[in-house]
Amino acid sequence: MKTFFKVGLFTFGGGLAMLPIIEREVVEKYGWLKPEEMTDLIAIAESTPGPIAVNTATFVGYKVGKFAGAIMSTLSLVFPSLVIITVISFFVDEFLALEYVNYAFMGIRCAVGLLIFLAAVKIFKGNKKYWYTYVLLALAMLIMLLLPNLSTIYIIIGGGVVGLIINLISFKTNKKVEGDNNA
Repeated sequence: MKTFFKVGLFTFGGGLAMLPIIEREVVEKYGWLKPEEMTDLIAIAESTPGPIAVNTATFVGYKVGKFAGAIMSTLSLVFPSLVIITVISFFVDEFLALEYVNYAFMGIRCAVGLLIFLAAVKIFKGNKKYWYTYVLLALAMLIMLLLPNLSTIYIIIGGGVVGLIINLISFKTNKKVEGDNNA
């Protein structure tokens, strides 16, 4: 799939930096997924083993072209990076010693931070929001500020547990309201 080859070739900063570009291509440009499906897919890709961009490419490829699509999108995403890293590895010391390369990497780091932030904002905008969404977001930011070395695993597990609890509570509340209306 040329879409994932292009993403793999022109995106720096890892999987999270690739997500907004993948979403633009997959949702907005080609319409392979709806925005809600993309949000769900990102959650699944993040919680399964492996890099998030590779998982996302695999899932999208499978949805579009079944098994062959999954293989082709995964290889298309990974291949450009593999070639570039292999070439750079032969000249890494000389490459990193270049002053302009260091300047370029400083700019790329800023751009990657912005791409990751934009991906988070887009995911947040795509979710339903309740009063407790903002409370949980503020609490999550406070925890990450106070515990910057907290493992991603704990963050994902904590998010899953909180989501489960909230949905169980709202399910029981909705069921109780329905029971009162039927009486």
